[in-house]
Amino acid sequence: MKGFCSIFVFLVIFGSVRGDLEMGFYASSCPKAEKIVQDYVNEHIPNAPSLAAALIRMHFHDCFVRGCDASILLNVTSSSGNQTEKVAPPNRTVRGFDFIDKLKSLLEAECPDIVSCADIVALAARDSIVITGGPSWKVPTGRRDGLISVASEALAEIPAPFDNITTLIENFANKSLDLKDLVLLSGAHTIGISHCVAFSNRLYNFTGVGDQDPTLDSEYADNLRSRKCTTPNDNTTKVEMDPGSRKTFDLSYYTLLLKRRGLFESDSALTRDSNTLALINQLLQGSLHNFFSEFALSMEKMGRVEVKTGTSGEIRKNCAVVNS
Repeated sequence: MKGFCSIFVFLVIFGSVRGDLEMGFYASSCPKAEKIVQDYVNEHIPNAPSLAAALIRMHFHDCFVRGCDASILLNVTSSSGNQTEKVAPPNRTVRGFDFIDKLKSLLEAECPDIVSCADIVALAARDSIVITGGPSWKVPTGRRDGLISVASEALAEIPAPFDNITTLIENFANKSLDLKDLVLLSGAHTIGISHCVAFSNRLYNFTGVGDQDPTLDSEYADNLRSRKCTTPNDNTTKVEMDPGSRKTFDLSYYTLLLKRRGLFESDSALTRDSNTLALINQLLQGSLHNFFSEFALSMEKMGRVEVKTGTSGEIRKNCAVVNS
């Protein structure tokens, strides 16, 4: 009995230190927190709907490096000179930092030192997708903010647009995400945009001899070259990832994949593996409601990746810098 009590005490202490995400984590400490985020999102995102894609991308990129801990938000500081995730190549086109900062200021005014930047990112991503007509998902809270942000880790761990299926599967598995999560989370590309630089090699120099990627539909490639990415070095032009349906969170991204019109090599890769191809076909044979439900489960799963809770990390006062 004494041994049992010792184990019980250990579990209670360990559990309280480790902590866990939970629905309504701020119900007592900051009861208006989630409504403040939702109200601000609902007020501003309809006027700038492309920010919905930007915020879910930010959440994705954050979770893939050191877990969902808002490390993507940290600025380079002159004192350390450390190159943070924010300046890494995969994150140079990430937008929405000012939006998160504004939310943080509203929450700090309501209840100082309570709501983490990591939770703000997770909540804002979900709410922005909902207000633009996409799926909702549960966002348990209680994440804490990380203290470390390293550019080289972002480059190594965030899935890249030129990744093949083997690399994609490995990157997702490293975050305890499986093939189904890979296919479903890629579905967020339905509202995405990209810069030409992320895929221009498929149009102009796929194997280094001035050729086009043969897995890309030739008519689509011709259209991209003539109307969008007119030079190989264009790094400013933006291209819809789901042409004709970018403002609607739907299944058309997967339809385009089967037509060989996925913009990235990583999109195309999903159709050249029998397992991921089967999952795509299953989604297309199902309803939009089913896609929303499945997407929600994968987002909930991603939102728990390597989270810091309990006494790990901190609650930043300013999302761009660690507390002094």
